[in-house]
Parts: sequence; C-alpha cells; structure tokens
Amino acid sequence: MSFVKKLSTRLILIYAAPALPLGMLGLPLLVILPNFWAGPMGMNLATVGFVLTAVRVLDALVDPTVGRLSDMSRSRFGRRKPFIALAIPIAVVGAVGLFFPPKSAGAAWLFIFNALVTWGWTMLSLPYWAWGAELSSDYRERQRITSFREGGTILGILISALAPVVLHITSAAGEAHLLVILTVCLATPFVLGVLIFVPDKLPQGRVAAPAGFGAALRVAAANAPFRKLIIAWLLNGLANGLPAALFIMICAQFLHNEAAQGPLLLVYFLAGVLSVPFWLWLGGRIGKHRAWIASLLVTAFAFSFVPLVPHIGLWFFGLISVFTGSGLGADFTIPPAIQADVVDLDELRSGEHRAGLFFAASTMAQKAGNALSVGIAFPLLALAGFSTHHANSGTAIAVLVIMYCGVPSALKLVCAVILRGFPLDERAQRQLRAEIALTAGA
Repeated sequence: MSFVKKLSTRLILIYAAPALPLGMLGLPLLVILPNFWAGPMGMNLATVGFVLTAVRVLDALVDPTVGRLSDMSRSRFGRRKPFIALAIPIAVVGAVGLFFPPKSAGAAWLFIFNALVTWGWTMLSLPYWAWGAELSSDYRERQRITSFREGGTILGILISALAPVVLHITSAAGEAHLLVILTVCLATPFVLGVLIFVPDKLPQGRVAAPAGFGAALRVAAANAPFRKLIIAWLLNGLANGLPAALFIMICAQFLHNEAAQGPLLLVYFLAGVLSVPFWLWLGGRIGKHRAWIASLLVTAFAFSFVPLVPHIGLWFFGLISVFTGSGLGADFTIPPAIQADVVDLDELRSGEHRAGLFFAASTMAQKAGNALSVGIAFPLLALAGFSTHHANSGTAIAVLVIMYCGVPSALKLVCAVILRGFPLDERAQRQLRAEIALTAGA
C-alpha cells in the first residue's frame, strides 16, 4: 500500500522527529541502567541482569498483541496514532520511576518501572515503525524513510552521549537524570507534530481475527524471506547488545580510563550518523541486503582488533569506533526497510496489511537478542568473579573482552552468511507491488 511514491523531505522530517527522543532514551536503558542499579543503587549485578532479562522476556509477549491490535485498529485518527498517543504517558511515568527511584528501591521497583517504560516504548515504537513502512511502497523510498527516522535515532543517542560530557556530568545517576529530562521535553512536541501533520490512512480490504504470540510465529514461518531476516535480526541484536551492556566496564576495567567513555561514544555515534547517507546510496546501488552484509563484515573485522588497544593506544579504540559506528548506521536503517518489503509478500498472499504484526515479530527477535546479551553476559561475568567495585583477575578481564568483541564479531559473520542470496531485491519487490496492484484491481 502506498499513499505517495515520493514523499516531501518536510513530511519525512516531521515523521522522523520522534525518533530523536526515542534514541535519547535508548542509551540510558541499554548502557546506563545496568550500571546505575548495580552501582549507585547498590544492587547485585546478577540480580540486575535477572530483572532486566525478565522484563524483556515478558515484553516479547506484549509485542504481537500491540502489533496486531494496531493493524486492526479503526478510528477517525487512523490505525497507528491512538497507540502512540496512549504510550507517551505510560513511558514517561516508567522512565521517571526507573531513574529517579527512592534509595530504598529494590528489585520489585526496578521490575515495575522498567516494565512500564519498556511496554510504553513498545506501544509507541511498533505502530510508529509500521506506519513508516506504509508511507510508501517504493523500494528505495522505504530506505529513505528509515534513513531519516533511524538517523534521528542515532542522532538522539549521540546527543545522549554528548550532553553529559558537555555539562561535565560523570556519575551514572547524573547522566540518567539529565537524559530522562531531555527525552521528555523533546518527545512531547515531536510526537504532537507527527500526530497532527503525518497522514495515517485506513487500508481498504479484509481484516482477520487478532493474532497472538503463536499466530505471529506461524505467520513468520510461512514467509521464507522473513525467516532469514528475523534470524539475522535476533543474532545481530545480541551482537549489538553485548558491547552496549559492557562498554562502561570495558572502559573502567580493560582500558583503565573511565574518562574515555564520553569521547569514545561520541566518535561511535557520530560515525553512525555520518554513515547513514553512504548506506542509503550503497543500498540503492547494490541492494539493501547486500549493503547490510557489507556493514556486518566491516564491523566484525573492526571488532577483532579490540584486544590490541592496550598495546597500541586509546586512539586505536577511537579508530575501531569509527568503523563499528558506521556499521551501526546500517544496522539501524537497512533492516526496517527490508522488513517493509517482506510485508509486501504477506500482503500479496493474505490480502491484509499486517505491518504491525511483522514489525512485532522482528522486534521480538531484536529484544530477545538484547535480553540475551544481559542475561548471558552478566551471569558469566559474575561466575568468572568479575566485579564493578574493585580490580579483577586476568581471567575475569579475558571473559569481559571476549563477551565484548569476540562473540559479537562471530555473530555478525553468521548474520552475513544467513543474508546471502536474500530473494527480495529491487526487481523482485517491484514485481510484488505490481501483482498486489493487479489483485486489488481484480
């Protein structure tokens, strides 16, 4: 389904704007949250990992319900907008409770407010992404839309990494408080803008009964290109989640330079932002899945040099961050654009517009990868005797480094192999859209 083939840059910018505050909240949740609760809040590292993993596992059950309900929604405002409007207050309450807890807060508090912000984020992000896939049916235009949106996400992450450095805030608590305040202040006007100015039209066609978790898996299993994509999304989510969760520990315990956190994050995310136009160009030249494969290979190669940093110098870690950060730009912008093409195949077969359900399934895979990153890494580090409060043994540091760079490199290589021969290139996608148009006309 397509509203327009070539969208105005103004409209895409308005649509993409909420991604910036969403990205700003992402860094606290992935990087700062574990260290905030294991550090200033004094909670056991394994307990933090268990609680965060539990919330993310339960969130996987929420995804297909939200995705499918947004597919079925019918209102004067559209399908996606009501969910986004409802999600904002839920996520705000969760974020405030999560990063402004009382000193006596324990595991139950962490679970409840992390669940609120996580599930609120799900209610917002799934309809938002599905909405973007429906704004155009053109192969290249879809990557243009996701490039603006996910470029905004990376820019938000960059701001969240830069703001504490500029303001000379170094504590985990101070960083968390600053970023939550900035996120809430920016999200309100940007979300209002997209709700008011971006069209969210209702599709014409039949609508099936709601699909739950099992139905979502069956839908995905029937779509061969999506099976490849979702497995790659799962493994790549784990590959990206491990470095994100362990980065602060790497700086403190492996590099012995906590002050390097801000500058290195700045280099990493700045490279991600600046690389987006390149991946957009490359995707148009060689196809979206081939461009993603190239980025996976570059990132895997760059990560393999991390163990040499103490012998060469911190500048070398900065150079590695340029290449891994550029890979992040591809990870953010290309898979959602491929996902929109995969939904076309289901639309041709079913006659339905189930973008919400498909994005729910892919998000489940991505979240499962992120959940596994914390659920695997933290207990293994605890088993190796690693602690954030004192110096560690050589074995504990070796486990940290392997989990930070060795495992992600291997996972990205596996993803590249999985994506070889992906069937939905530009020609195949255009043929799909032509067949959908013929079917609709008939």
